[in-house]
Formats: sequence, structure tokens, C-alpha cells
Amino acid sequence: MPDLDSSHRRSLLAVLPALCTALFCERVLGAPAPESLAVIYPDIGQPHRKIFTEIIEGIEEQAKLRVRGYPVAANADFADLQATLKRNGGKVVIALGRQGLQAASAFDGSTGVVVGGVSSAPDSERLRGITLLPDPALLFSYLKSMMPHVRRVIVVYNPQASGPMIKLAREAARGQGLELVAHEAGDLAGAARRYESALASADGRSDALWLPPDPVTVDEQTIVPLVLKESWNRSVPIFSSSILHVKKGALFALYPNNFALGRDLATLALGVLNGDNPRPGLTPLRAVRTAFNWRSASHFGLSVALGQQRTYDAIFPEP
Repeated sequence: MPDLDSSHRRSLLAVLPALCTALFCERVLGAPAPESLAVIYPDIGQPHRKIFTEIIEGIEEQAKLRVRGYPVAANADFADLQATLKRNGGKVVIALGRQGLQAASAFDGSTGVVVGGVSSAPDSERLRGITLLPDPALLFSYLKSMMPHVRRVIVVYNPQASGPMIKLAREAARGQGLELVAHEAGDLAGAARRYESALASADGRSDALWLPPDPVTVDEQTIVPLVLKESWNRSVPIFSSSILHVKKGALFALYPNNFALGRDLATLALGVLNGDNPRPGLTPLRAVRTAFNWRSASHFGLSVALGQQRTYDAIFPEP
């Protein structure tokens, strides 16, 4: 074979990674096949579709594989979808959103599943994945760094919707030296009464109110405006897991970093693909961004340096 000059050698080296990815990686290096990782997600329009697009971009970045996406319509035939995945080499599926979860739950056991982009899931002890609920440990740590004088965290929750999350929160609160005062509410009217009594006895010098992502007790139309108004009048700071609450007056929130979440989901999926058998269960979100309301901070007597404000991903009111 004749010697290759330097330009030919560079050209050959440039195409080798693509050749390896397309043909040889699985056989020679033991890496997964190029299309062995798939993503299924709801077939919806903007702006919600952008969330899943960002998650998929993070998956691709972390996996270093060709990742094929499958939008799932509401009337999709799940058996046909799994057959298509198998034909295309899909061995492990990352199921995003409620529609993706429904599709993956209908698959037989031959396809590995990792779940993401959902707040909760049935059979959460059997599934592997990451929820959209920020880890309470991160929330409480952030609260203490901003307001070290806080001693109690007040929360109103529905046991059926948020029971497991509150269990995590109790442990996280103890780790930060906080007392979690959790009030149960079975419906919207009960939640309103709980908030009213909790805020009436709260002390803004030592208490803070947490608005969890609970569909029963954190109603956006009724509860949130009422609670934000009362917290302002009584100087009791509110923190949340919704950037919209910060825009309306909550002090801060931790919300999903979609790209980083995709990277974390890819790491889980690759573990399943490589036979590592990660422990089943849905873990809380740790890939987060921060939102901060400087006007609320000023109202609550907090002084936040300009340099620190620049570390936030979103600031309200916008400068």
C-alpha cells in the first residue's frame, strides 16, 4: 500500500469518527449502535414543543450517538410504535412528557425505558427517570443561602398529588436545619383556608412559604394571586418551582434547565443500554435554573449585590 501524504492522512482521520459511529463502534469498541437510543415525545406545537427540543439536544450532546426522535400523537398506535423502534434498532427509549410516558408504558419488557419531562408517574417504583420537580434539598439550600435567618418553611399540599415529594422535603428540611410545617388540603376550598390560617400566624422574620408544583393546592387562577397578595402584605417571602410565580412576585424559583436535564437523562439511558441496570425510581430534578425578583427582595429587606444578581438566569421585573 503506498504511503499517504499528510493531506490524505488528515482527510482519512477526519472521516474515521463518522465511519466508526456508522459501522464499527458497536462491534470493535463495544459502544451502542447508532440508533439504539430513541426519544418519544408529545406531538404538540410551540411553545411547549421547544421544551422537548431542548431536552433532546441535551440528550444528543451527552450520548454522542445519533438519537432518533419520534413525536407521538394522541391517537398513536403504541404497539406499532414499538415495532417501528425495534426495526430501527431502538433498544432503549427516553419517554418525555405524559404522552411519551403513556406510549412507553404500553411497550413490552424488551425495550428499556427512561422517563423524563413529567411531574409524576404511575408505577414510579418500577420506572427509571427524572421528574420535573426540583429537588427540595436544592430549594431549601438556596433559601438558606439567601435568607439564613429563616427557620420554618410552610407548605400546603394535597397528599395524593404531592405525598412523596413532601416526604423528600421533610428529610431535606432537616438537613438544612429547617422545620417543615406541612398542612394537608383535599381540595381548593380547603387549600384556601389552610393558606389563610398559615399566613395569619406566620412571622416574616423566620418563616417562608413554599409553593410546590401541586395541582390541587397551587391553583394559578385562585390560590396564587391570593397568596402572593397576602405574603406581600405580611412580608412573608414566597419561593417556588415556577418562573411564572417569580414574575408575579415570588422571591425566587428553581425551574428546569431543559438542556442539562437531557444530558442527565442520556446518562441514565446509556447505563440501561450498557447493562448497568440503574436502580428503579424517579428522582427529583437537579438540573435547574434560577429566577429572582429583585423588587420582592427589596420589599423583604434583602440586599442582593449586582454581581450576585448576574448569576441568576432570569430576573424580574426585567431591567
